[in-house]
Amino acid sequence: MKTVENPVARCRFCDAPLRHTFVDLGMSPLAESWIAPADVKQMEPFYPLRVYVCERCFLVQLEAFESPERIFGNYAYFASYSETWLRHAEAYAEMAVDRFHLDGGRQVVEIASNDGYLLRNFVERGIPALGIEPAANVAEVAVARGVPTRVRFFGEAAARELVAEGIRADLLIGNNVLAHVPALNDFVEGMKILLEPRGTITMEFPHLLQLMEKNEFDTIYHEHFSYFSFTTAERVFAAHGLTLYDVEELPTHGGSLRIYARYADDASKPVGESVRALKARERAAGCERLETYLSFTERVQEAKRKLLEFLIGAKRAGKTVVAYGAAAKGVTLLNYCGVRTDFIDYAVDRSPHKQGRLMPGVRIPVFPPEKIEETRPDYVLILCWNVKDEVMEQMAGIAEWGGRFAVPIPEIEVVSSTPKVHKAARL
Repeated sequence: MKTVENPVARCRFCDAPLRHTFVDLGMSPLAESWIAPADVKQMEPFYPLRVYVCERCFLVQLEAFESPERIFGNYAYFASYSETWLRHAEAYAEMAVDRFHLDGGRQVVEIASNDGYLLRNFVERGIPALGIEPAANVAEVAVARGVPTRVRFFGEAAARELVAEGIRADLLIGNNVLAHVPALNDFVEGMKILLEPRGTITMEFPHLLQLMEKNEFDTIYHEHFSYFSFTTAERVFAAHGLTLYDVEELPTHGGSLRIYARYADDASKPVGESVRALKARERAAGCERLETYLSFTERVQEAKRKLLEFLIGAKRAGKTVVAYGAAAKGVTLLNYCGVRTDFIDYAVDRSPHKQGRLMPGVRIPVFPPEKIEETRPDYVLILCWNVKDEVMEQMAGIAEWGGRFAVPIPEIEVVSSTPKVHKAARL
C-alpha cells in the first residue's frame, strides 16, 4: 500500500500528520441520511471515505467532513428496534447494579443515551439516571419513557455544567459513542471531569483487531470518526489521567470491547489480568506495527469482487435479491460495491423511521419486513450481519418457497435455513 501525503489531516489524538492509508472506500454519502420521496431529485453530498492510520499512536481515523450537529442533530437510528441489543442492554444493567452496588444513592449517567433503551433498566430499579443525547428526535422518545435526558453534545463544557449543578457520575456509560466524536481529547477530558473520584467509566466500541481479522470494513462510515485497538484506547485515556483497569470482549457489532476506566490514583481498582492478556494478544497480532494496517486493503477489495460475482450470477440465473437491514454498514457496503436496484430490488427494516425512504447513495427503497413474504425473493442479503441469527429466526418462513439467506461479511456466504440448523456454503 502506498503512502499518501496529506498536509491537512492530522491525528485527532496526538496531532501527528496522517500519511498512511488504512483503506480507501471511495466516495460515500452520510450513512444515516435517509432520503424522503420528496427529495429524490435533490443533490446528495458525497464525501471521501478514506481511512488513515496514525504512525505514532496507531489510531485509525477518518477526517471530519461534516459537523456532529449536521450528522447527529436529527438521527435515524433508534436502538430499541433490535431485540438482540435490548437483551444486551438488560444484561449489562443487571451486571452493573451488582458489580458497582448501585442503589438510590448512586448516579448513573449515559452519554449518547439514544432512546433510553439502556437507562430505563436503571430507572425501573429506582436508580437515578440521566441521559445525554444530541439528537432531539431520539431524546424525545427517551423522555416519554421516563428517562431524564439532556439534549446536547458531550464534552468538557457539558461536563463542567453538570458538575456545577451538583451532578457527578458514580457510573458513566458510553456505548458505541467513542467512535462518533471528532474532538476526542475534549470528550475524554469531559468524562474525567464528570466522574466521581471513586467512580467507573464503562465504554463499548467495536474492536479494531476484530474489524481487521473479520474483514468488517462496512462498519466504516463518516459517523464513525475513529477506530480503536485496546492499546490505543488505553493510550488515549492515560493522557487524561484515566486508567483502564478491566476489559471484556463482546460479540456485539461483530466483536466489541467493553473497557472499565477509573482515575489513575484510584488504587481500589487494580489493573486486572484481562488487560495484560489483551495487550499481549494485540501486540502479537501486530497492532503496534504499521505494516499490519497497510495490508488490509486487499482483503476488502477481494470481498467486493466476491459479492459482485454472487449478485451477477444470481441475476443472470433469473433470481431475485432483496436486502434485510437498512443499516449504516449496509450503506457503506452497497455504495463501495456500486450495488443499486439493478442488483437488489429493495431493502426492509423494522424501524418505521427508515420505511418509505431510500437508502443514501444507492437509492434502494426501504419497506417493512412484511414485504419479503409478499414478493417471495430467492435471496435475502442480510446487511445487518451482526444480528444475523435474530434476522434468520424472524424470517425463517422464507424456506417455504425455497428462499435463502446471504451474508456479505467477511465474504459472501449463502445460508439455506434457520440459524439453529443452517449449513453455509462460501461462494
